[in-house]
Amino acid sequence: MIFLNIKVLDTTLRDGEQTPGVSLTPLEKLRIATKLDEINVDFIEAGSAITSSGERESIKEITKQNFNAEILSFSRPLTGDIDYCLDCDVDGVNLVVPTSDLHVFDKLKTTREGLLNLSNDAVDYCKDHGLIVELSAEDASRSDVDFLKTVYLNAIDHGADRICVCDTVGILTPDTSFELFNNLRDIKVPIACHCHNDFGLAVANTLSALKGGASEFHSTINGIGERAGNTSFEECVVSIDRLLPDFSTNIKIHEIYDISKLVARSTGVYIQPNKAIVGENAFAHESGIHSDGIIKNSATYEPMTPELVGRKRKFVIGKHMGTHGLDNRLKELGLNVNETQLKQICNDIKDLADKGKTVTDVDLQVIADNVLEINHEDIIKLDEVTIVSGNKVMPTASVKVTIDDEEILNAGVGLGPVDAAINALKTLEIFSDVDLIEYHVDAITGGTDAFIDVIIKLQKGDKVVSARGTEPDIINASVKAYIAGVNRLLMD
Repeated sequence: MIFLNIKVLDTTLRDGEQTPGVSLTPLEKLRIATKLDEINVDFIEAGSAITSSGERESIKEITKQNFNAEILSFSRPLTGDIDYCLDCDVDGVNLVVPTSDLHVFDKLKTTREGLLNLSNDAVDYCKDHGLIVELSAEDASRSDVDFLKTVYLNAIDHGADRICVCDTVGILTPDTSFELFNNLRDIKVPIACHCHNDFGLAVANTLSALKGGASEFHSTINGIGERAGNTSFEECVVSIDRLLPDFSTNIKIHEIYDISKLVARSTGVYIQPNKAIVGENAFAHESGIHSDGIIKNSATYEPMTPELVGRKRKFVIGKHMGTHGLDNRLKELGLNVNETQLKQICNDIKDLADKGKTVTDVDLQVIADNVLEINHEDIIKLDEVTIVSGNKVMPTASVKVTIDDEEILNAGVGLGPVDAAINALKTLEIFSDVDLIEYHVDAITGGTDAFIDVIIKLQKGDKVVSARGTEPDIINASVKAYIAGVNRLLMD
């Protein structure tokens, strides 16, 4: 079978950074660009050189790396913008030219003829200075198609290497997207699509554009961007791989989750749990019917394996789970139960979940112990936590614990009081090979005296457990959760 290889232009560092509240440092941009290059993104839009001197320094750091990817800067059709791009030593420009009457007449205050001259002159200037040109028609989806074609064909005559159709306000549907790109199919240079997600259709419109004749798409990691965001990189790449048998990309799909987490950490725009591909729940199963099917054959309720995108499957403890999934989780925790005990544990979990409580591994252990009439004496007991913190004082914690009937007092410092308290424990030998891999805090009542619910995940070797602590004091809640989790690991 002959595959049409689809090129990917990532605009996380430009359009993605336009997400309200997001501002990346030069180091963060370089890290993201490095990872984009590692996973075989074809084109990286490193920023908009006209924006600021800091932005230009960021772009220069990226262009110095000699990445395999083509490095571009956003540019308006103005010589001043293009000169700044040249100063950054980029390979090419994403030359953005408005083509709808709304933008031409109301925004630019010019005519179609004036816009055409502006576009042609800008392409000429870019090519005279050795730049690759991808001419992007802003608001193309609301443009007169005949005029849109005229702009594109003129740009190609003046040397443009690629063209791009921008659905700037996300008004296309899959049908109109296919129709628009099919109408442009006879253009003899590669055509890209750049979709926005105002109606939640960016990925669907992008896939339809590819079917209509596009050979490149623009996207951002996690779909970040202005308003409702851009085409989601991970959703689009995996959809092409799994759902469009005649198309392929160069992307290393198994590394998608890594770059998703990197961008989430760097931007502070965290991923909704139910987001496709990279959301926390994308490969999580609680329903009894689903868990049972997954255990027998994962294809029953998963359209792809989690390993494809660098993920792992998980079974969630809750009121919807059935006995098959529960038995599987108990065995992972080293607990073997008979059918009667399994049903009783399942009923106790449902009772707890019906009260609105999140059921953790620690809760499951306690419930199972009660049913099996097993009692564990905690190896580590918390006696006291003392914190010193202030504007000019590095947060310092002293923690007194009892380990196997021996009282131990230890101190630690950290970025904050919780970090200091955990560090005071981590320097003790019994905690040394335990890694804190997840930390989550919720205020479960209102007011400044709210009860704080801390849920953590700890790992020791290949064992992972969750634990919780609920207190009015976030430090005590965090320390208790941490110690509870370590006790659970030690009991294993």
